[in-house]
Amino acid sequence: MLWVGWFGFNAGSAGGAGKRAAMAMLNTQIATSMAALTWMLTEWFIRKQPSVLGMVSGCIAGLVAITPACGYVDTTGAFIIGLIAGPFCYGGAQLKHKLGFDDALDAFGVHAIGGIFGGLMTGLFAKQDIIQASNQYGWFYKTILGGNQMVVQIYGVLFSIAWSGAVSFVILKALDLTIGLRVSAKQEMEGLDSSVHGESVMGSSAHGMDRSHNGAGAKVTVVVQSRAEGVAAPSLVEGNAGMTSSLA
Repeated sequence: MLWVGWFGFNAGSAGGAGKRAAMAMLNTQIATSMAALTWMLTEWFIRKQPSVLGMVSGCIAGLVAITPACGYVDTTGAFIIGLIAGPFCYGGAQLKHKLGFDDALDAFGVHAIGGIFGGLMTGLFAKQDIIQASNQYGWFYKTILGGNQMVVQIYGVLFSIAWSGAVSFVILKALDLTIGLRVSAKQEMEGLDSSVHGESVMGSSAHGMDRSHNGAGAKVTVVVQSRAEGVAAPSLVEGNAGMTSSLA
């Protein structure tokens, strides 16, 4: 759903159903597909096991990375951007383990790192015939002294980092001084659905289980891995299945 919606985001930015919109949509498809594949292969190589979650993360990395470039590069540029975006953002997602910050949804590793990467790659692979502007093309097609698009992209990336960093600091500081930035460790282990919102999407009624049939009264052990604390919190949930599931 996100992938399809992103077509409207990228292709729709052209403001009409023309050549640039079609190119933006095609580039989005190519880069996203490649990033999903290369993230999975990277994860497979490092962790010795691929995962669907990894492929989905790769899809998002590809969508983010191609967004700045989708209307300015050709299919070759989109292919290369997607090819590199997968492992590049996979590495970015590991920074939280190295630096010790909370990023449960890999927002920084995928969106920030992927956005910076895509912005710089636009300056590398932008084509003059697509941009339709004089002296605006990527370094891959012209010498460094011949075009200035990379310089423009570097300025844009630096401004975006400064702006988003300053605004985010103000917002986070305001939240910290009012309602607080994070819940307690106990609430985190219990789960925010029940500890903060007073409800749970994992309740038996949500699953529509019929306890009068096979497996009634069976216990399903659900183990949830807390990324912040790095420990498992087991809990017993009544279910209509005779199995043990582990969610990490």
